[in-house]
Amino acid sequence: MFKRLPFLFAAAMAVAACSHDSDNASAPQSPAPAASSAPAAPASTPPAATASTAPAAASTAAPASAASAPATAAAPVADAKPAAPFVDSGKWVEGKNYDVIEPQQPKVSGTDKIEVVEVFSYGCPACNLFHTTVDQMVQQLPSNATMVFLPVSFNPAENFPMFQRAYLTAQTLGVADKGADAMYDAAWKTKELSSEKPSGGLKPSDQLPTIEDAAKVYAKFGADPKEFVAVANSFAINTKMKRADELVQKYGVMQTPTIVIDGKYRYTVGQAGGYPQAIELAQWLISKEAAGK
Repeated sequence: MFKRLPFLFAAAMAVAACSHDSDNASAPQSPAPAASSAPAAPASTPPAATASTAPAAASTAAPASAASAPATAAAPVADAKPAAPFVDSGKWVEGKNYDVIEPQQPKVSGTDKIEVVEVFSYGCPACNLFHTTVDQMVQQLPSNATMVFLPVSFNPAENFPMFQRAYLTAQTLGVADKGADAMYDAAWKTKELSSEKPSGGLKPSDQLPTIEDAAKVYAKFGADPKEFVAVANSFAINTKMKRADELVQKYGVMQTPTIVIDGKYRYTVGQAGGYPQAIELAQWLISKEAAGK
């Protein structure tokens, strides 16, 4: 759908975001700083999975191991280099290009490396466009950093809670990474998981895709649909969802995609100034954190 956007529209979407209480699935948010130019939006592809969590009534109990399953990180890059020495040239300004989270909050995962988190939703069009940049970010991470993913639920009208539940279930069952591209495609290409009506506008809540629909997507990657639904409705996943929502709140995230570094720094694509700048800023903040600055 987004592979051949005209340049100007692509540039506008480069700084689009999905925020709390969005009433339009593609409404742009947070313009980039005037000093930088937004690059063309990349084609869609999704992130790997991480652990997190949000409230929901418990139903079926999942295996005990599901409740304590650690967050998964993007596959490490074999030839990753050490972080560059920290140099403050004045290019990146606190309060403009990034925000400091005070006090520093817990990491999503249990990693001892510097954690780079994409806060996202498969139902967010800006996350769909940003994903190939995330892939590049992962490939360019230094050896002392790792990438994880935190799904949000703050936009029920666009089915974010269902996508959050689906992601955390897939992560628990070990198919989140395999099914990531397919989940974005199902939401934005084939439309089988779309929250939008064919005629435009959002579907009413009783017509939104369900966890059973998401299970069909993950079935293509080895998940048993019945098991997927049972785990999705378990106490373990409800607990994971609750923790995800708590972390999103503690990190002060108001829109997706948002990048969080080690529970300490937070920025959006708009703050960074565009897609390439989002990668550059992540690397700079990793170096800053490693240097203890």
